[in-house]
Amino acid sequence: MGMTRREMLKAGALTVLGAGAVGGAVTRIVGTRSPSAGRTKESEADKWTREASYYERLEEGEVRCLLCPTACELAPGIRGACRVRENQGGVLKTLVYGRAASVDIDPVEKKPFHHLLPGSSTFSFSTAGCNMSCRNCHNWQLAQSPPERLPARDLQPRALVDAARLRHIPIITGTYAEPLVYAEYLLDVARLGNEHGLLSTMVTAGRVERRPLLDLCRELKAVKVDLKSMSEEFYRTNCGGNLGPVLDTIRTVKEQGLWLEIVYLVIPTLNDGDSEIKRASRWLLENVGPDVPLHFNRFHPHHRLRNLPPTPYETMDRCHGIARSEGVNFVYTGNLPGHPAESTYCPGCGELVLQRRGYQLGENHIQNGNCAWCAEELPGLWS
Repeated sequence: MGMTRREMLKAGALTVLGAGAVGGAVTRIVGTRSPSAGRTKESEADKWTREASYYERLEEGEVRCLLCPTACELAPGIRGACRVRENQGGVLKTLVYGRAASVDIDPVEKKPFHHLLPGSSTFSFSTAGCNMSCRNCHNWQLAQSPPERLPARDLQPRALVDAARLRHIPIITGTYAEPLVYAEYLLDVARLGNEHGLLSTMVTAGRVERRPLLDLCRELKAVKVDLKSMSEEFYRTNCGGNLGPVLDTIRTVKEQGLWLEIVYLVIPTLNDGDSEIKRASRWLLENVGPDVPLHFNRFHPHHRLRNLPPTPYETMDRCHGIARSEGVNFVYTGNLPGHPAESTYCPGCGELVLQRRGYQLGENHIQNGNCAWCAEELPGLWS
C-alpha cells in the first residue's frame, strides 16, 4: 500500500532533519552545575549557546532569570530549574538556540487546535527543557533532561522555516516540551515565518513573565494553553508550579488578539470534581468569553502517575456537560476517538459543522468562516 501525503511529508522531514528524541517565588542558586558526562562535546554545543534575552545581573557575578515566575538566581556555572539556561561568567546563556531535540510533522488537530486551518499539517519542533515537573508528563524524556543527554540536530530558525516552506506546511508549532524555555529560538522562528506567510503557534503550560509573553504575542498567531487545574495545591504538588501565572497568560493571550484554545487534562481523583470543572468553565467564560474552545482530554497512566486508571468515559461526558451548561460554546473531548464531542457544532443552530474522528476530518459545513446551515459566524482562523 502506498504512503499517504502526510506520511510522505513526515518521512521527508525526518530524512532531511534527522529523527529527534522522544517526542512563584524567587529561587536562589537553584539548579545544578553543567553535566560533565553529556553526549555533546562542549565545542559542539557552542553553536547553540546565545545570551538570554530575559535576565538581570546581580552582585558577585550572579544573575536572576526573568523569563518565568521561578525567577532563578544563579551563581556562575549554575543552571536554572529548566536545565537549559546557565550563568556563564555573569552572563545568562540559553543552551538550546537551534538545538532541536524533536522534530515532526503533525496534524494541527493533534496540538490540539480545532479552529485553526482544520486538516492542515504543522511543522512541530522542540528542544530539551521545561520550567515545570508534571507527574503525568507525556514528554518527560524531553522536558526533564538537560540538553547534553539528548541527541539533537542543528536546526537554526532559517533552516527550520525553509524546511516548512519546502514541504508547503502552513503552520509552525513550538510544542512537545515547554516552548517558553526556548523563547528566543521560537521568537526568531516566528519572525522569519511571518516574513513568508507562515502561521507560528505555541503549545504551552503558560508559566511565563509578562515581558517575554508580550514579545511572543507580537509574532505568534495562535496559542494553546494547558490549564491543569483550578487549584494552587494541585499545581504545587503535581506540577512543581503555580496557577496564578497560567491564568495571567490566558488573559494576556486573549487580550493581545491571538487565537486561543485551552486544554484541561482530566485526571481521576485529582482534578475531576464537579466543583473544579464548574470553576474552570466559569473562569474561562468570565475572563476570555464563551467562544474560546475548551478541550477536556482523557488521562492515561504515564510517567509518575501510573497508579491511576484512565479517565472513565462517564467522567469525560460529565465534564463536557458541565462546561456546556455553564455557557462555553465549543467544548471538546480528546483522546476518545469517535466521541461526538470531537466534532464542532454551530452554537447558533446546533448543527454539525465540522466532523472529526481522531485527527481525521469528515463532513465540513463551514463556508468562509460561517455555518452553512444558519450563516452564524464561527470564531477561528479557518483559511
